[in-house]
Amino acid sequence: MKKVVLAISGGISFLVFLILLAVIGRLGSSLQEQQMAERWSKDGGVAQVSCFFAADAGVTEEGIRMFEHSLEGALQEVSISQSSGNPTARLWADAYSASGKITVSNNKTSIQAEAIGIGGDFFLFHPLRLLAGSYFSGNDLMQDYCVIDQDAAWQLFGSNNVAGMTVYIGSVPHIITGVVERPSGKLEEKAGLDSTVIYVSYQTLENLGTSYGINHYEIVMPNPVSGFAFDHVQKNIGVEDTKTEVVENTSRFSLMSNLQTIGEFGSRSMNGKAIIYPYWENLARGYEDISALVTLFMILFLLYPVVMAIVLFCIWWKHKGWTMHDVRVKLQDRVELYVEKNRARRQMKKRGKA
Repeated sequence: MKKVVLAISGGISFLVFLILLAVIGRLGSSLQEQQMAERWSKDGGVAQVSCFFAADAGVTEEGIRMFEHSLEGALQEVSISQSSGNPTARLWADAYSASGKITVSNNKTSIQAEAIGIGGDFFLFHPLRLLAGSYFSGNDLMQDYCVIDQDAAWQLFGSNNVAGMTVYIGSVPHIITGVVERPSGKLEEKAGLDSTVIYVSYQTLENLGTSYGINHYEIVMPNPVSGFAFDHVQKNIGVEDTKTEVVENTSRFSLMSNLQTIGEFGSRSMNGKAIIYPYWENLARGYEDISALVTLFMILFLLYPVVMAIVLFCIWWKHKGWTMHDVRVKLQDRVELYVEKNRARRQMKKRGKA
């Protein structure tokens, strides 16, 4: 009866382990901002890397252009080139952003909102759920576009269906290309999504709003060997280590990353670089903590059935009723019998030929 109870409890524990394993996979895949590498190439061989800068890091658009130029040369050195027949195909894509505040108005009302000034393919990395309209690109020649969240849409127009409408930022007209849903929840609010957010071009934020400077850069690029993309970004981004933090997004929810997060418990929250993370990184770090905690429980639930299996094996071994000597003797007998049969068969063949 005791063996049955142990076997059942071990089976239940292993089932819980499998459920927790699925939960960890779900946590990692639920953050679209961390899945750019998978969206960029289903065949793998690419990596997503993010950089976060301190307020006094002095990152500029010119510095980012210099990094992009160095990347082209680095890829040529390792013989990586675009093999697609599509003339618009690209080996890599990147984006940068700055946090700040802006005042947005129309003919009826005016609101002050948190602003994110974007450059490059920002919405490629951050596919926020559209309620109306479409995104715009930080690479567009015209920079008089904006994307607003549903709170701003209701405050300004009393409706979400306002794509194509005009608002004024510092008396300059801007066209609303789209309205996005702002993720909600306790963790999202703690991450910084607790107020109205408006996405404008980096130039608009710099010229017409209050900008805290470029604080984030991200790229998806070829990763021919493990660590290539991370190392290149870290060495060539052009900002000293004390004012930047580089993150490998592609594997941040893997088992090894979760174990590393567990090992850094206590010191993980200590940050001496004066870096203020954007909301999506705060959210990812929160999910990392949850994923690490689930991993710890997962290991414990796996350890129990493993120990039970060892205990049951030891009990069976102790009461098996035979020894290794018995097994060895039996195997020797079988081998000798097999040899004798083969010898007798060969002798019969010789007699038949005679």
